[in-house]
Amino acid sequence: MLKIGCHLSVSGGFLNMARTALEIDANTFQFFTRNPRGGKAKALNEKDISAFIDFTREHKIADFVAHAPYTLNICSDKENIRQFTVETFEDDLARLEHIPGCMYNFHPGSHVGQGLEVGIDLIASALNQLLRPEFGTIVLLETMSGKGSEIGGRFEDLHEIIDRVEHSDKLGVCLDTCHVHDAGYDIVNDLDGVLTEFDRVVGLNRLKAIHLNDSKNSIGARKDRHETIGNGYIGLEVFRRIINHPVLRELPFILETPNELPGYAEEIMLLRGMWVG
Repeated sequence: MLKIGCHLSVSGGFLNMARTALEIDANTFQFFTRNPRGGKAKALNEKDISAFIDFTREHKIADFVAHAPYTLNICSDKENIRQFTVETFEDDLARLEHIPGCMYNFHPGSHVGQGLEVGIDLIASALNQLLRPEFGTIVLLETMSGKGSEIGGRFEDLHEIIDRVEHSDKLGVCLDTCHVHDAGYDIVNDLDGVLTEFDRVVGLNRLKAIHLNDSKNSIGARKDRHETIGNGYIGLEVFRRIINHPVLRELPFILETPNELPGYAEEIMLLRGMWVG
């Protein structure tokens, strides 16, 4: 069965989030670990977590993706921002150990003028400080559009980070379709070629999740503006190929399109109708 879901709000609790997923026919989903602009996370409710685990197992909802706040920048040129990021990251990883089968996705960050090499080194150093061999959570580096001084717009960036991390078995990649398109990878006309390049540089074994988004921009624009499925420059037929591709079809697909719940439900229904079981 196609593993498809969307970004949901955790504000009502984990069990409520899982019930919402079921209502829109999602069997996976993504959520922010805390306010996407940062701030302190709410204390975990053990009864809610226990009920959530039972409910998701019963209804075969799995492969959850927790998304780090947008404000985190692990390779900032300001030490206080880097320290805030590490502390938040560390807290999130400790909390996620209570949720079996959850992955933690984050934007690698922006080097803000320090240079790519410095930025990559800061990211890898922080991950070496944070990752532990006993963790059950896999940390995902997200592919980015490459705007400004953003790191992760090239597959080589991700390879360099992973290569410098001691416990690299705790690292994976989340491929965002809008981001790679905007970064210049031609998934519209050469999906197989892009996946071959990813395998050569990073390794397809690292690919753990897909952010499924159309793009408001032409290829290589480096702007990162998501569009609803089939209504952007990527186009509906490409998404049909992506969800049915033998290399990708078993991965969890997460919608981050500009939608509310009814729109996500429609996109999930559309994509399920295109999936060849």
